[in-house]
Amino acid sequence: MDIVIGDPHNIPHPIKWIGNLIAFLDRKLLGNVPDQIPDPTDRNAAAEKRKGALLAAAVVLITALLSVISVALPYLINVKLGIIAEAVLTCYVLAATSLRRESMKVYHHLASGDIEGARKAVSMIVGRDTSVLDETGITKAAVETVAENFSDGVIAPMIYTAIGGPAAGLIYKSINTMDSMIGYRNDRYMNFGTAAAKLDDAVNYIPSRISALLLIAASAVLPGGYDPASAFRIWRRDRSNHKSPNAAQTESACAGALGLQLAGDAQYFGKIVHKPYIGDPVRPVQAADIIRVNRLMTAASLLGELICLIMIFLVYCISVR
Repeated sequence: MDIVIGDPHNIPHPIKWIGNLIAFLDRKLLGNVPDQIPDPTDRNAAAEKRKGALLAAAVVLITALLSVISVALPYLINVKLGIIAEAVLTCYVLAATSLRRESMKVYHHLASGDIEGARKAVSMIVGRDTSVLDETGITKAAVETVAENFSDGVIAPMIYTAIGGPAAGLIYKSINTMDSMIGYRNDRYMNFGTAAAKLDDAVNYIPSRISALLLIAASAVLPGGYDPASAFRIWRRDRSNHKSPNAAQTESACAGALGLQLAGDAQYFGKIVHKPYIGDPVRPVQAADIIRVNRLMTAASLLGELICLIMIFLVYCISVR
């Protein structure tokens, strides 16, 4: 369903509801603290961390309760209705098509020479300041977004859904959404977002590494000049080149497979954030690399789906013996 329709616009979406809940609790618990504060040390850090932990616990518990009800209630009415509910919720959990669709908008603008359009399109999928990016910077930002979000947008929710159904997938997405909304290191969220960021690091620790291995495996079977040996080598070398313990896992695998150098310094909230490079500059970055990273992502997604289905089938065979 995700491959065919992706996330349809203008219809109710549980991830949007989760985002609205997080925003509501953010306003209630933290208030009007600005993104930039003249003296961010002049505040009660411990109290803000406790409030952030309260938000994280509330969001996870509310999501868990409503998700279980959303799955269980249709089954109580009719088994077929329950299956349909699970299928729809699972489709909502996965974001491969949306990730490909949004990143390809950037490519189409670049291909037509519309740099401003490309900046606007890439600003919809990254958290950095895109107004200063040239064509190379825009392309790198799009490639990095596909690479990084392959794990938390596709493989991690796929794994959790395979283990615990769409309720588990939605609980994972609530944690990931919290991190994307309040897990920043800016002045506003430096304390309040600590619990959300650490929780996201924990639930993504294993899936991000599985995702990197899937990308390496996919690069070995795809035609078009992907380099699995370099993907494995760069992953081993650069997978820790990020403040997050997980983000560089998939970026390094993609950088090696494509023969690109990613990451480096970037501008966030008016500040230059210094980051180490990931990968080697084997060749210049090109707009077509957005197409290539999406093909790699799609192949790795299908490989991950196949493995999940095999594991589910094996567990089923064991359980009915």
